[in-house]
Amino acid sequence: MGSTPRILEKQLYEVWKEQNYSKDLQTISGDEVAILDIGTENLETSGPDFKNARIRIGNLTYVGDIEIDNDYRDWKSHGHNIDSKYNKVILHASLINKFSQPYVYTKDGRKVPTLCLAEHIEEGSLDLSKFEINNSKGIQNHALRCGAEIDTVDNKIKELFILNLGIERFKKKCNKLYQRLKEMKYIQELNIKEPVISYDLTPELNKRKFSYDDFKDKTLWQQLIYEQIFEALGYSKNKSIMINLARAVDIPFLIKLKENSSTLEQIEASLFHVSGMIQSPGDVHDEKIKEYITSLKKNWDEVKHLYDGKTFDETQWYFFKLRPQNFPTIRLAAGARIARELLCNDLISIIIKKITEIRNLNVLINSVRSLFVIKSDGFWSNHYVFDHKTKANIKYFVGAARADEIVINVILPIFAVYFEIFGNQELSKKIFKIYSIYDQKSDNKIVRDVAESLRMENQLQKTVYSQGMIELFRNYCSKNKCLECELGKLVFS
Repeated sequence: MGSTPRILEKQLYEVWKEQNYSKDLQTISGDEVAILDIGTENLETSGPDFKNARIRIGNLTYVGDIEIDNDYRDWKSHGHNIDSKYNKVILHASLINKFSQPYVYTKDGRKVPTLCLAEHIEEGSLDLSKFEINNSKGIQNHALRCGAEIDTVDNKIKELFILNLGIERFKKKCNKLYQRLKEMKYIQELNIKEPVISYDLTPELNKRKFSYDDFKDKTLWQQLIYEQIFEALGYSKNKSIMINLARAVDIPFLIKLKENSSTLEQIEASLFHVSGMIQSPGDVHDEKIKEYITSLKKNWDEVKHLYDGKTFDETQWYFFKLRPQNFPTIRLAAGARIARELLCNDLISIIIKKITEIRNLNVLINSVRSLFVIKSDGFWSNHYVFDHKTKANIKYFVGAARADEIVINVILPIFAVYFEIFGNQELSKKIFKIYSIYDQKSDNKIVRDVAESLRMENQLQKTVYSQGMIELFRNYCSKNKCLECELGKLVFS
């Protein structure tokens, strides 16, 4: 083939299914390949592309998984080499292998033969017209259906509608957090272990009347902040398991560690052991890495008798298609440090003091945001995973953009609920005022695409508008509820 375009991998999956090649398959190292069973396509979010395939390479027959990538280099850039989900791969097929690399390596160190599809496909056989491609990387487009006609709607109407959606989204978050707070109090009263509220207990919870006296226990607020921050640190791929981890290695357990001088080390050890991501020191040859893992094991051995919760497995964590900075290992390192601030430095009182005393709202925003910008330190300042050192040091576990997300989605709604429960209407209104003027340092693809469709790019960084755009997309556009949307009604009527 000539120069190979960057195409969607699902096209390569069709090539694999059809098995229609211009010549017999060979690995890069020259071994003949016979496909006895292509396997079953993996429709899950992570893991090899085809499971339980059966192939013959040379004189040996193998049963296992097939990974198909656009480029040979994707194996490493997508993190397959450090992800145990790919340990059963028996063949790596890629469209491009510029330097004719004969093998990739799994996390357990096994060599996997590579095959270059470009050498076995007739030129022109990849018909791009069969596939809907929004851009060269196949990234989802969140443009609005009404985008072509949106200029018929007055700008003030658009802005007011998005503003109101942003306010509605904030109120929804507050209500959700209040429900979680009541749930935690109810669990505490029943003296049962998370995460158990069974279906038949829910009516009893709804009947229970709560007063502000029920929420005076600081551990409830610490747990609420802790688990919501963990969810925020997890991004879309790992947010579910992150919040479940925070409910397993919970505040009551972490409080038991507080008496020790090595609290951070024991929090970190607890999180990594319960998460299932920690490696055995015997599997590691680098002395510095072995020393860190041994230290984690020592700290965990000192406190594990205090823990009676569930444990997780490494395969439940997603590394695939994440930037290394967003790997769950780095996020757990950040979470451990935030947990220490909650327990040892009374983070809640610090936040309340700032909200109460700082009158200039922009100064207040910067001051609260700075609490969640976490500079790197220790082992994780130069490692993304246990057994690989980074080429350059990591500067921050949590940067300003992610700190913004935590403040907007966790801290502001939680403290709006806090002040509302304890009857401080003035500070509750102050929180809402902060939300309404907040200029964030981050956005995402949904917000950018929606803003472009609405011709509201100048409002991208204004939190209340960007949150309104997310609300518009998630509750109307993505559900095809155009005629229930105020803008859709105007455009399509």
